[in-house]
Amino acid sequence: MNGTTPAGNWTARFSPGESVRLRFINGSAMSFFDIRIPGLDLTVVAADGQDIEPVTVEEFRMAPGEVLDAIVKPQADSAYTIFAQSMDRSGFARGTLSPREGLTAQIPALDPRPLLAMSDMGMSMAGRKGIAGMNSGAMVNMPGMAASSSSPQVHSSRASFGPGVDMVVAKPRTDLDDPGVGLRQNGRRVLTYADLYTTGGALDSRDAGREIELHLTGHMQRFMWSFNGQKFSESAPLQLNYGERVRFVLINDSMMIHPIHLHGQWSEVQAPDGSFQVRKHTVMVQPAQRLSYLVTATAPGRWAYHCHLTYHMAAGMFREVRVNS
Repeated sequence: MNGTTPAGNWTARFSPGESVRLRFINGSAMSFFDIRIPGLDLTVVAADGQDIEPVTVEEFRMAPGEVLDAIVKPQADSAYTIFAQSMDRSGFARGTLSPREGLTAQIPALDPRPLLAMSDMGMSMAGRKGIAGMNSGAMVNMPGMAASSSSPQVHSSRASFGPGVDMVVAKPRTDLDDPGVGLRQNGRRVLTYADLYTTGGALDSRDAGREIELHLTGHMQRFMWSFNGQKFSESAPLQLNYGERVRFVLINDSMMIHPIHLHGQWSEVQAPDGSFQVRKHTVMVQPAQRLSYLVTATAPGRWAYHCHLTYHMAAGMFREVRVNS
């Protein structure tokens, strides 16, 4: 946390009763962090630097590249632990809010290690949220299993994407209110994208003039990553015209969450009904999820467009976007 190990205990001072604004930035290469401050509610007021309608939660997940601002109001003359555990529960970052030097608070135990299940790809009659864990390798080895008609379906018809893709979702889900694996039904109020509403509405009132659909593709066992089955070296740039309004549709055909970052332009996420939801520069797309956002091409030039997981980006989940003036 701010370059300090958990043992080093980065500490920030407060006066009991005051409001403190904390800006959380996930600057890691590959780690998703689940963040909470036991004993304090977090009122989230901004996402990626854009003001949102305040929403109070106990915990939130952050992908690499994301930024969240939260206000806390510590009342007691005691310390509070800022606890950020990695999504795989292999470790944590930790700091302290304290009214004076030398105080510390209890560090929570790590939550149980979550396991990706068939249900995370929709392969369950019982639905996504009530299924016991199963490792991702087993999932990858069963691409032809049937799924219910009411949930996303995975099938093995992936010839158009080539050998670097091990699964394709036929009927992706469109919900924004799922907190994600390891956070569902954990007894805490967890932030989701459905809670985020950028104040003031969209920057551009126009609907999209055209649509670009991109599948987030990969091979879990071979660790190959791409858009539409093509790594960066095999792809052509995505061409946008200056001033045009374009809808990007992302379909996650893998069992990993991908935080997708378009440089230079804002991504205005749409709710499932097509209405404006939240303006961000980095957007998490969960397994088997279809997510869309509108982009107005306002910055001419050549821009990076990539998964913010560094290994995924380096392996090929990267495109160039050209805004032509």
